[in-house]
Amino acid sequence: MGRKRAIDQQGILDAAERVVARDGAANLSIDRVAKEAGISKASVLYDFKTKQAVLEAVVERAFARDNAMHGQLEGSLDTHENRAITGRILGARTPISEPFRNAALNLSAALVLDKALRAKMQANQARVIEDVQRTAQSPRGAQLAYLALEGLKLLENLDFHRFSNEERARILRELQWLAAVEPQERPLPGTD
Repeated sequence: MGRKRAIDQQGILDAAERVVARDGAANLSIDRVAKEAGISKASVLYDFKTKQAVLEAVVERAFARDNAMHGQLEGSLDTHENRAITGRILGARTPISEPFRNAALNLSAALVLDKALRAKMQANQARVIEDVQRTAQSPRGAQLAYLALEGLKLLENLDFHRFSNEERARILRELQWLAAVEPQERPLPGTD
């Protein structure tokens, strides 16, 4: 009978996420993850052969958590109309926590710099956008609401701007309205 492992993959990823939040994705290393988890480097290497594999697993887990949370919110709705965008709007009611904000900020930098990680983000976003449009009564309104929602989250997650709770709630209500309307195109000023 083999010895039980002291830490599982999720524990290693928790430690890696703490390292990323504290030190940045560029400073992630197998040694730092092992030290943070309180295990040997060999234990980390058993599950993740490289720093890149650890980073990819952290990113994939973040996507999975985000999609699961929104899926749960969507499942709690009484209607299927506008299900995906409404789940996303409901998920934005509370800004992300400060510790995860640091991890998200540092992971964002890694996504920009790493083509393979960026491809994972692009694929995830393509699925979300397709779902938002597919489940919407007004696909264009829902797409515009999603773009505005992601802009709100980007401003806050990158710590460029923070909205008051009241203003955030108002913006989210207005995004819910936007998701249900059929936008009217207008010419851009100075164009024919």
